[in-house]
Amino acid sequence: MNAATPEPAADARPSSPGLVGKGIYDLLWVLCRTLGVSLFGFRVRFSQPLPPAGGLLVLSSHQSHLDPLLLGLASPRRLANLARSSLFRFKPFGALITALDAVPINRESSTLAALKTVIKKLQSGAAVVIFPEGTRTATGQLGELKSGFALMAKRAGVPIMPVAIVGAWECWPRTHLLPRPGRIRLEFGDLIPAEEISKLDERALVELCTARLQELDARARTARQQRR
Repeated sequence: MNAATPEPAADARPSSPGLVGKGIYDLLWVLCRTLGVSLFGFRVRFSQPLPPAGGLLVLSSHQSHLDPLLLGLASPRRLANLARSSLFRFKPFGALITALDAVPINRESSTLAALKTVIKKLQSGAAVVIFPEGTRTATGQLGELKSGFALMAKRAGVPIMPVAIVGAWECWPRTHLLPRPGRIRLEFGDLIPAEEISKLDERALVELCTARLQELDARARTARQQRR
């Protein structure tokens, strides 16, 4: 998909290994895709195609509980999201989110242990979603980026794909129990190659990614306003 294509084709579903995992993923993808378009006016645009394989850090702004789902619907490949390890204790639910590529993170363990878990996942060739703001926005605006993602990308030797989500906060702000209809836009930017990342220190990489996300956020807001 390129910038001239405003949303993914209906038949461009991500593929996945394993019959059970593939069946669950594909079924949920179709159902959620239908709801996303009908309820939230879901639209996505890519500046360049997402790498089809290999380790990738998807660096996204964080507006609502919908964000992991929205990114999964937008992506032409399966994305792994971080999840609290406690969510895996209930076996049926744990099996479900495992089939959807959730990565268990123990919040009671050290930050270093969590970093190692994500780096290992990236080095295995997975595309992992990171929300560098650390929490959902309280205002709908892009917050300050925390630097942990920079260490992950540099240690794993993987590229970064920045993406801004706009409209999800209006559909499901932190103060609301349930989501409401609206218009949601995702803007994927240009890939930051691993070679470029290796030449930057962590501070410079955070500054670069901040600038990229701010630009994508502004672009998404403009496109969303034009659809009103």
